[in-house]
Amino acid sequence: MTQLTEARPEAPQPRPAARRGFAERPAAVGLPALGLVIAVAGWWLVTSGLNLVHPAALPPPQAVGESLANATDVLLPALGITTWMTVLGFLLSSAAGVLIGMALAASRRVERMFAPLLVAVNAVPKIAFGPLLVVAVGWGQKPILTMVFLLCFFPIVLSTATGLTTTPADLAELSRSLNASLWQSFRKVRFPSALPQIFVGLKVAMPLAAIGAVIGEFYSDRPGLGYQILQYNGVGDTATAWAAIVLVALMSIALYAALSLVERLALPWVKATTSAR
Repeated sequence: MTQLTEARPEAPQPRPAARRGFAERPAAVGLPALGLVIAVAGWWLVTSGLNLVHPAALPPPQAVGESLANATDVLLPALGITTWMTVLGFLLSSAAGVLIGMALAASRRVERMFAPLLVAVNAVPKIAFGPLLVVAVGWGQKPILTMVFLLCFFPIVLSTATGLTTTPADLAELSRSLNASLWQSFRKVRFPSALPQIFVGLKVAMPLAAIGAVIGEFYSDRPGLGYQILQYNGVGDTATAWAAIVLVALMSIALYAALSLVERLALPWVKATTSAR
């Protein structure tokens, strides 16, 4: 009798996680680098290659790079100031946003009372608050942190409230079957299951924090990158102003990557329980 097991093909074995992660590392570095090269090439083509944009409006990348090298003694300290304001404002808005989102998720009445006000505040263009912040809170760090807060808090509130009110039904039923208290259910079930959604809001808010810091520095005496953009643009040195803008973009990428790393370390089960991508 022919043995059927000999003709049966073996199922492909999945690659080990360590080997798969090692294979993905070159792509994780190479693809962003390739995207950056393509973006800079397109920038050069628009400005120097085809001369579609006047250099006074958008200098070519080589001019911006030269200005960045010549103004490092000014721009690097400004980068440190803007980075600190961005991180501090983001942390403050994250703490407040999570607490507000928890309050909205805990009470339907609280949500109905204050959700329209939060939407109204978020709908107002934040640049309109700039001149008023100087009068309301004075100079220094306060207008910058206030602007960061105004831009960041809404996506964090929304993601927190959404995550806490969309607990999987099987987990909620499990906590009820175990006679868990409200605090135990929140600590063991609702909040952990809401963390992926909360991190979505945090990652949306992180670039907004950089925008808020730069806008706040427009109306502050802190010599950050926003302040330097106004100063250099005011004297007609658009290349150095664009160099400061490039530093803002690089800072945002670095902070977003750091937040993604924190998410991956804090929520190791998310990648294992979702799609392979």
